[in-house]
Amino acid sequence: MNRIVAALIAGFIAIMLLSSTVFVVDQRKYAVVFALGEVKEVIREPGLYFKLPPPFQNVLYLDKRILTLDTPEPERFITAEKKNILVDAYVKWRIGDPLLYFRSFGGDENPARNRMSQIVKAALNDEITKRTVREVISGQRGKVMEAILAKVSVEAKAIGVEIIDVRLKRVDYVEQINNSVYERMKSERVRVANELRSTGSADSEKIRADADKQRTVILAEAYREAEKLRGEGDAKASQIYAEAFGRNPEFYKFYRSLEAYRATFKDKGDVMVVDPSSEFFKYFKGNGSAGAAGAAKK
Repeated sequence: MNRIVAALIAGFIAIMLLSSTVFVVDQRKYAVVFALGEVKEVIREPGLYFKLPPPFQNVLYLDKRILTLDTPEPERFITAEKKNILVDAYVKWRIGDPLLYFRSFGGDENPARNRMSQIVKAALNDEITKRTVREVISGQRGKVMEAILAKVSVEAKAIGVEIIDVRLKRVDYVEQINNSVYERMKSERVRVANELRSTGSADSEKIRADADKQRTVILAEAYREAEKLRGEGDAKASQIYAEAFGRNPEFYKFYRSLEAYRATFKDKGDVMVVDPSSEFFKYFKGNGSAGAAGAAKK
């Protein structure tokens, strides 16, 4: 019985010793192997590995994946125009040199994040202070990120970190100057609107003047054409009258007198005070009627 218990205990101890000498490296991790407190090797490839049991050798795992450093609150910076802006940025990074990273931070990620936050903030400050608000927000935003990435990459490499990318998520004015910016934008829009309105009014007056000019020209041409036709008609009528008068002057005089009588005695209530022997009543007399009748027969 004692032998069985002893065998079981010995087997358990053997299994524990064997398990302490075997370790697995995940594809998402680096493995730093220590021998008596000193770094023996860094394992980068995944797989099954062996080591001496503690305390002779220990293993520390470091994250191999791409990590994100995101500022919890936007940072305030001053531009070349001495204006305050809020910048919200994030950094994509990973451990590039596990041994150097361990020596810099002892394998703790929090000090590494704090150090990179300081590096990124300093790079942002250097680049933003050299540029105006317009350049940072839109004009040279890409160049700003490229310059920050270059600076941060050099400093991060010295602590075993590889910087993948740096991005500016949001760039905005501080609350104190938002109102002034909005008022300036509003006044600019009002100025543009007034300019467009005045330009439209000028174009409207120009179009109206041109329309009035064309109307005057059309009316003048129409009046000229009408007068021309009227003159031609009057000339034709005069020609006809002249031919008729030339053929029979006496009948023409009689016809014109009848026209005058018709116009004069059109209304029964009309009253005229005229000498009966006047020339107007010539064709009411016998000799005038006879002469007119003779003229008509001719």
